[in-house]
Amino acid sequence: MEISIFALIIGAIFVNNVVLAQFLGICPFLGVSKDVKSSLGMGGAVLFVMLLATLVTYLIYYYVLRPLQLEYLQTIAYILVIAGLVQMVEIVLKKIAPALYQTLGVFLPLITTNCAVLGVAILVVQKHMNLFQSVIYAASIAVGFTLALVIFAGLREQMELTGVPKGMKGVPIALVTAGILAMAFMGFGGLVPLP
Repeated sequence: MEISIFALIIGAIFVNNVVLAQFLGICPFLGVSKDVKSSLGMGGAVLFVMLLATLVTYLIYYYVLRPLQLEYLQTIAYILVIAGLVQMVEIVLKKIAPALYQTLGVFLPLITTNCAVLGVAILVVQKHMNLFQSVIYAASIAVGFTLALVIFAGLREQMELTGVPKGMKGVPIALVTAGILAMAFMGFGGLVPLP
């Protein structure tokens, strides 16, 4: 069954949101979501890395690993590609936007181990997507990641201004809020079929 591009996009952003439904990429979700500006910066970095990583890993899998029957090296090859791309992003951000580079701090190199980036690279092969679908899927997943990050950051900023009980301040209220946000996104589940 061929899935439409619209369903692929909506499904990746809302129904199968990588953070709120698949629970991948939780570390930057919790770590960088203290303010909206840094969340947007992280979302942009993840979008860039995810798009390039999906494109490069797709080509490596179908034009190098498969013809040479080296599919078992898939995960290692993908991690090396993602690590190289993250290093490139880190160098560019340090040069172009030093304030954002400082804000993202340790979470920028953690994109290398972000399960969402590696997960998308592996999923496009497992779901037998073509190159166009793979790139659209990766971009949609990154947009969904960014959307979840920005909404959560906005909620956390708002909670700083409200009276949260002393025992719930910080991480406890953040986790409760993340759970409620995940349940809200699960309401989109009936909109489109799962890809």
